[in-house]
Amino acid sequence: MNINRLKEIREDKDLKQETIAEFLKIHQVVYSRYETGVRLIPIDKLSKLADFYNTSIDYLLGKTNIRKPYPKA
Repeated sequence: MNINRLKEIREDKDLKQETIAEFLKIHQVVYSRYETGVRLIPIDKLSKLADFYNTSIDYLLGKTNIRKPYPKA
């Protein structure tokens, strides 16, 4: 699965892969594989990314074009 939005949203914020990898406590190479779809993203990492970017997992996965996160219950 190629998650183009990960790269787009990271670049929109002028962040490097190394910065996001550090935040997720993983190696930059692993994060790069997430962006290219070579490696699946664990749900806990996907959730952290959605929180970090203040968006929804669905937006990151390309399931919606609404960038705003869902309201918390």
